[in-house]
Amino acid sequence: MEIKRDYYLQKLIDRKNNNLIKVITGIRRCGKSYLLNHLFRNYLLDSGVSENHIISIALDDDDNSDLLDSKELREYINDNVLDNDLHYILLDEIQLVPNFEGLLNGLLRKENLDIYVTGSNSKFLSSDIITEFRGRGDEIRVYPLSFREFYSNFDGSKEEAWEEYYTYGGLPLVMSYKKDEDKMQYLESQKQNVYLNDVIERNNVQNKEDLEKLIEIIASSVGSLTNPLKLSKTFKSYDKNTLITDKTIYNYLSYFEDAFIIEKSLRYDIKGKKYIDTPYKYYFTDIGIRNAFLNFRQQEENHIMENIIYIELKRRGFKVDVGVVEVRSKDGRRQYEIDFIANKGNNKIYIQSALNIDIREKREQEEKSFMNVNDFFKKIIIVKDNIKRWRDDKGIIIMGIVDFLLDEDSLNY
Repeated sequence: MEIKRDYYLQKLIDRKNNNLIKVITGIRRCGKSYLLNHLFRNYLLDSGVSENHIISIALDDDDNSDLLDSKELREYINDNVLDNDLHYILLDEIQLVPNFEGLLNGLLRKENLDIYVTGSNSKFLSSDIITEFRGRGDEIRVYPLSFREFYSNFDGSKEEAWEEYYTYGGLPLVMSYKKDEDKMQYLESQKQNVYLNDVIERNNVQNKEDLEKLIEIIASSVGSLTNPLKLSKTFKSYDKNTLITDKTIYNYLSYFEDAFIIEKSLRYDIKGKKYIDTPYKYYFTDIGIRNAFLNFRQQEENHIMENIIYIELKRRGFKVDVGVVEVRSKDGRRQYEIDFIANKGNNKIYIQSALNIDIREKREQEEKSFMNVNDFFKKIIIVKDNIKRWRDDKGIIIMGIVDFLLDEDSLNY
């Protein structure tokens, strides 16, 4: 089964020969290697590039262990550059090579090399690409399968696909399993042997139990406002003798962010036009991994739906914040929340996630935050129901979650 990733493939095609290092980042097992070494490589071959002008190296393959030395890797690449024609350099998991920054900067100076690399650690991007490459790195962030990609390979109805997706998520290999228990076992194995072990080994974490307990707490309260101090109090409610501090929790959370397992969404005061430092929200990059951290016990569809909407907005290139609207009245101040403020360039969209608005009070509750925003940007409520997209007399758009996810242009309504 070949899963097309046309959205990301086009991003690579658009960046071809732009004199920058194309950096493909994302959580492990989300399909970065497949995108680079299969889909993009096949595109190059189909477009007429000779196979001997594509130098493709999987640096996490034991057969290439000798190339983890930057000098050996440089010599290998130089030896395989045959002439002055353009060569495509595809390096998978480049962060495994010590001092790779100097290697890539040296390769970039050669006019006949077009360079593409993958990495699974955001520190690899933030501290090395931005600092060392000084604007010469171009990031393509890859997420697990979107619902649209998932459904295009799913044998069943939209409703069945949605139930499958919000339970097992979008890691591509999940789709190769037919039975529920096999999917659960795969995700459990990835959780333990890939994601947790990766974080523990990379950051030399000594207290594995607290680290795992923390990510379970985040998973059980996905989309809830929190911060390290609040989380430290939660730990104490479980164990009065715990020694974990809010500083340690802050570090642990940053480890999970650096591994692309979770993402933090800050709160933004819409009327005050400023960010609120704390508390904030966390969402999982893949909902299947979130569910695996909870052993598939907590399946609150409303929180899961909110998480999926957040990641879909990020995948579409939006910067996503949690909105806060403060209203003053004779009774004092009151804060209303808008689930998401999605920004892309000059385009701003306010979005509420609601499992349903089938009763008047529920609908008025979701609309109230919108009504206190004094601007004319688009306002959308996304519901679980499979309904036809429509706009009410207040100008608010209501659409179903499946409609939103399957239509790339759904926000342009």
